[in-house]
Amino acid sequence: MPITPYLNEIRFDPETRLVMGLAFEVTCLGLKLTARDESIKSLIASKIIELARAGEVDPERLCERTLIQLRRASADTE
Repeated sequence: MPITPYLNEIRFDPETRLVMGLAFEVTCLGLKLTARDESIKSLIASKIIELARAGEVDPERLCERTLIQLRRASADTE
């Protein structure tokens, strides 16, 4: 489950891309997403990219902060 298709030509150094990819995979696996869950995967990738652009490069914090933002967005729509 690479994050590369979601980068839309946004450039990151190789190490950051690796960390982002790891965070993306862990988050998707933790949520037990399938191939049919493309819209949520896109949202997860967007959040990880946003956080990485802001300077976050720790994979655990990327996962954690992404999940927090997703929960908040879900709670706001309820």
